[in-house]
Amino acid sequence: MPYFAYYDPLYWGFFIVSLIIIVTAQVNVRSRFKKYSLVYNAKGITGRQAAEMVLRSAGIYNVTIEPTAGNLTDHYDPRSAVIRLSESVYDKATIAAVGIAAHEAGHAIQHAKGYAPLKVRNAIIPLTQVGPSIGVFLLVLGAAFNFPALITTGIALFSVALVFQLVTLPVEFNASRRAIEIIRNSGILTPDEQFGAASVLSAAAMTYLAAMLQTLLTLMYYILRFSNRRR
Repeated sequence: MPYFAYYDPLYWGFFIVSLIIIVTAQVNVRSRFKKYSLVYNAKGITGRQAAEMVLRSAGIYNVTIEPTAGNLTDHYDPRSAVIRLSESVYDKATIAAVGIAAHEAGHAIQHAKGYAPLKVRNAIIPLTQVGPSIGVFLLVLGAAFNFPALITTGIALFSVALVFQLVTLPVEFNASRRAIEIIRNSGILTPDEQFGAASVLSAAAMTYLAAMLQTLLTLMYYILRFSNRRR
């Protein structure tokens, strides 16, 4: 947190709102995941098997699936073409496991088909790793020395995080749509079970929306806080 924010009522107003958004989204996804992690699917299909079935249905055979430690740490690594599924997903035959695994397989399908938003997201990842933090540093420096150019540059660099999250939204929603569509067409889950899987994925997608809103609120704070100094 920049030094000037500690005593700024405006900052704490934005912070409290963004905290409520993030916590609500996190509680919601964990609640739904826990609920459907206790419900086993009728066919006894594990997360690993579901991911394999989704990949095969799309004609993809060069992606491996392996377990990874942690909870809700599931992800697709495009560099090594590996889907890593968490302990509560990999070998569990629950509705939640199937939904999460199919979602990650959806990312592998996006990668294989050259899905444009995924390409854009991957391309700007290096910039997001340094841009926002450098941006905040320049904001602090510009505020300390009353240097409008540094403030403007800092805001521009920080906004890279918002661009990344805006691009991430269609990537995540599309992966879930692909997953549910294949689950439905292949009969991996029954119609009732499909509702549970979709519920989990919908809650997970909301965490990305919440993160985007949090970044947007932070950016709005910086713009409002320094609007006078940039003139």
